[in-house]
Amino acid sequence: MKRFGRLEQIRRMDPVADALEIYRLSVAFEFPWDYTRALELALYRTYAVPSIGRLLAQTAELTERTQKRYDDTALLLDAVVEHGFSTAEGRTAIRRINQMHRSYDISDDDMLYVLSTFVVMPRRWIDTYGWRRLSRHEIVATTEYYRTLGRHLGIPAIPETYEEFEALLDAYEEAHFAWDEQARRVSDATLDLMASWYPRPLAPLLRAATRALLDEPLLRAFRYEPPGPAASALVRRAVRTRGRLVRLLPPRRTPHFARQNWEIKGYPNGYRLAGLGTRPVPGAGGCPVRHLDTSAADTLE
Repeated sequence: MKRFGRLEQIRRMDPVADALEIYRLSVAFEFPWDYTRALELALYRTYAVPSIGRLLAQTAELTERTQKRYDDTALLLDAVVEHGFSTAEGRTAIRRINQMHRSYDISDDDMLYVLSTFVVMPRRWIDTYGWRRLSRHEIVATTEYYRTLGRHLGIPAIPETYEEFEALLDAYEEAHFAWDEQARRVSDATLDLMASWYPRPLAPLLRAATRALLDEPLLRAFRYEPPGPAASALVRRAVRTRGRLVRLLPPRRTPHFARQNWEIKGYPNGYRLAGLGTRPVPGAGGCPVRHLDTSAADTLE
């Protein structure tokens, strides 16, 4: 296949009817590394909303069990991408996400904001650092994919277009980004986790490099000292250079899903989707979406 052959394939597809397949091609073939980084940043941004960051701190999932929370989130979300909404694996992953969310008092507005980060941040990241920009077909398909996921999660008033998601995200962050001590603890724990994936002597450098990729509203909300202009420019130039180098490589021939990421470290002997995540508190509501099959997915090795 030619370097842009898969993009040509995507452009022959219907971005709404084939949204799942287009999104899967984009995530697992065209931009697996970029989507991992962009979705990490998407979730990280949500901590700067105090109602979200404070809740995550109170559950201790991202401060005391950071690697497990990272693994479970990536594996559950990516199971839907890999297997689809109508499969046993996809239904099990969505059910687990819903069970966890229904255990806590999370507003519809916060849920919708989190969904908007999944739509908007990958487009912004890839257009800035990817080996090519996302096509309009991919943008529409991504939007439709997350609209479908949002409906499965019982989120009301979901935007219809990418532009509406983007406007929602920007307005919500302008209105709600603020300092919160507990949210800062979640942010620090997440940066520590990312640094822990590399040799210990590199940790300070990696934390600084990560902060260099954050925008000013995020730095201000967490009260991080902004990196110097030279450091920011160097880090961002390095990530852009990676994208240019990837452009020179032959196209990926096999898909790469999140479960294959080396950063997923908590399940060396495999896992069951139904066993991932936290458990609902007694008496909490279950999945708000009616599913045809309530059986657990098979063990994944």
